Amino acid sequence: MTTQTVQTQTGSDRARVATDAVRHHYDVGNEFFGLWLDETLSYSCALRAGGSDTLADAQIRKLDHHLHAVDADRAHRLLDIGCGWGAVLRRAVEGHGVGRAVGLTLSAEQAAHITDRGDPAIEVRTESWTQHAPTEPYDAIISIGAFEHFADPTDPPEAKIAVYRDFFDHCRRWLNPGGTLSLQTIVYATMSPDAASTFMQQEIFPNAELPTFAEIAAAAEGLFEITAVDNGREDYAWTCGTWAARLRENRTRATELVGADTVARYQRYLTQSALGFRMGKIGLYRIALRPYPDTHFGSRRTSRP
Repeated sequence: MTTQTVQTQTGSDRARVATDAVRHHYDVGNEFFGLWLDETLSYSCALRAGGSDTLADAQIRKLDHHLHAVDADRAHRLLDIGCGWGAVLRRAVEGHGVGRAVGLTLSAEQAAHITDRGDPAIEVRTESWTQHAPTEPYDAIISIGAFEHFADPTDPPEAKIAVYRDFFDHCRRWLNPGGTLSLQTIVYATMSPDAASTFMQQEIFPNAELPTFAEIAAAAEGLFEITAVDNGREDYAWTCGTWAARLRENRTRATELVGADTVARYQRYLTQSALGFRMGKIGLYRIALRPYPDTHFGSRRTSRP
């Protein structure tokens, strides 16, 4: 498959498929997710420091990990690709003094939740990164849990790498000199793509496909240098297990909201995910990437004094 063919597939058709898939999962209802996520509504791997951590403690530590990785305390403009219900955006503005935080999501429910809070420093856009056209460059970019939705299970490895490289190229061009990208993604570990769960790919995350670390590194080569890698596999096993327990505790209300079949489906997915991380079939990487010099389109980074 040629690069030109892959680029064509990453346009409007790929964005439409991704939008339908994301809304299938994330637009079940904000109240449903609120029953078993923490107060920040962070729907990604937490970062534990010890056995006494609450879910909220570990999620806030995760947010700060990524914000520190991109030097958010010195950033005027920050982009969050796959912003969920806005936890990174709020923490960036309220905890790190970022002047303008822009979030991209494909979920109408998530976008409405962020908009309803009415924070003038936060902007949410219901669009794919492939559709995003910023008028100004960013000082920092964060993407947590979105990378898994970029490729399709039918893509061969070279096509996946081309899609990921297109993403990295967009991020590189959007960043000011001195800017950093912080990426968090689930990856294939000991499990091969051929052994991926059809239940996960068809009923939970339609059309989603995990990368391997090698594919990420190949896609970033020459565009970004990887400056830090952190393995959070055991953190994600704990996170999914904690979510599953919280959903069980709130089963009655969850069933009233979305029905018994949906609750059972999410319970199964969270339990299977916890097991997959614990066994090492899938992994979780937090990766900091810095563009190589002279590869930005933006002006010189303007940091706060």
